This record gives sequence, C-alpha cells and structure tokens, in this order.
Amino acid sequence: MNPTERLKGLTPFVTAARSGSFAAAAGELNLTSSAIGKSVARLEQRLGTRLFERTTRRLKLTDAGQAFYETCTRVLNDLADAEAVLASHTQTPMGRLRIDLPASFGRLVVMPVLIDFCQRHPYLRPHITFTDRFVDLIDEGVDVAVRIGGVNNLPAAIGYHYLGTERLIFCAAPSYLARRGAPTAIDRLSEHDCVVYGKSNGVAGQWSVSTGEGYSGPIAVPHRMMFSDSEAQVAAIEAGAGIAQIATWLVNNSLRSGKLAHILTEQSADGLPLYLLWPKARRLTPKIDLLLQDLTERLTIV
Repeated sequence: MNPTERLKGLTPFVTAARSGSFAAAAGELNLTSSAIGKSVARLEQRLGTRLFERTTRRLKLTDAGQAFYETCTRVLNDLADAEAVLASHTQTPMGRLRIDLPASFGRLVVMPVLIDFCQRHPYLRPHITFTDRFVDLIDEGVDVAVRIGGVNNLPAAIGYHYLGTERLIFCAAPSYLARRGAPTAIDRLSEHDCVVYGKSNGVAGQWSVSTGEGYSGPIAVPHRMMFSDSEAQVAAIEAGAGIAQIATWLVNNSLRSGKLAHILTEQSADGLPLYLLWPKARRLTPKIDLLLQDLTERLTIV
C-alpha cells in the first residue's frame, strides 16, 4: 500500500476516536457513518488488531487503539505544521514545538531563553516538559531536548550539539562558615557537614577533586544530608546545613547575593557535559532550526 492510501485511512480513525462515534465523525468529515465504519474496519484488518471496543452508546479505544491514536495524532499534526509552513511562503516559525528539559537546569537556565524566544515568535505553540529521565525523542515526539550527560549510542536519526561542560565548585553559607570555619584542604572535609546530591535509591554522588597532579578524580565523602533534587540541596546549604560541591549554574545567583560563599577555590572541577539534541529530519522546519540557533548562542552554564 502506498503512503497516500495509508494517510487516507488515518483521518477517519482519528476523528472517530476523538469524537467518540462513527456518526459524529461522519458529520465532521462530511461522509456517511457506514463509510467511516468501513474505513476503520479496513484499518483494523490491515493492522491485524482491534482499535475500538464498540458499544451501543459510544466507541472506546482499546489499549492498542490508544497507542495508535497517539501516534496518528502526532503524525497528522506534524503534517499540518509542514503544510502551514509551506503555505505561508515565508520562514515564519509556527505550530507545535515540543521541548524536553532537565528539571532544575531547564527551570533556572533554559526557561528565560525559551520565554524570550516564544515571545518573539507568537505563532508557536510550545509544549515544554521537565524530566531527568532518558527521553526517546522519536518515540515521544520531542522536537528539541537539552541533556546533561553523555550522548553515547545515540541513533543515527538524532543530531546533537555540544554546548559546554558544567563547572563544579565548593560552597557554603556564611552562617555555616562563621559557626564551623572553612576547610583549608580537601582532606579536612571529613571534619565538616557535607551535603551531597544522591539518587532516589540512596546512592550518593561522588565529588570531583584535584589530586595536585592535574587530575580530577571522584571521591566519596561522609555526608550529613543527601538530596535527590539539586534545588533542594542549594536551599539546604543556603540555610547553613553544610558544605556542597555544586554546579555554578545552580549557585551563581546565591554567590552574587552573598547567600553562599565560594570556598576551596583551587578545587574547581569539570562536571557533566551539556548537549542539544533533535531528530535530524525535523531540523528542516524553521521553528526547529531557529530554536537550535537561539539555544546554541544564548545558553550558558558557567
């Protein structure tokens, strides 16, 4: 079956699923209920699975039907966006824009850039999600993602651009330093209250330190408090809970305001790399290309 025939079968199915009946779909598409029913039946036969649970009162999608509906909706929306761009005869960015961001970095660093971008391009309809889990851009319909961490084993269909690397520093609140003093060396950290970032399974992250030979190696530190949320970790050390090694993008404002002080200044270290990711096929649209350019130019993690 050619692609055109496949597309013809999607619209009656999506319309029936959205409206809840063949009759309503028929009225919307200016067809008969019989034509809608036959189209859906042919689609089910081709797929080899039932898409609807049929009752006397209303259609209900099966689990397979729900999954197929979400995919079809995404495909038809992407097609509508492409047609809108071509019909405009301009390079005006418009339509849906699905963006996925790391939770804390997204809120604190990326969002101001995105808000400004969307205000300059009012025909965009952004859908922005925040998650620290791995996101499959193709399966989840993501146009652009920001990722902190490695990009090993990416599919060939995914493009990426390196933006920079986190800088990790040690800091504490002036109230803590007044009470406990500042450590004079890394090996004195065991005498202090350390506040670490850790996974929800209770595994604490290690700290990167210089050995004095130009090598930054991870060390495990005894800790008094552990957080699985970096913004909560910052709030704790601002309140005087102890010392943390943390990315500069998280604490720059706190350092400028005096809520935190930079200590062990010779022990700054590199953290995780930052990347932009996107499905290569979608960069052809103005909205994706312009957003990638904007983020590349304006995102900073120092």
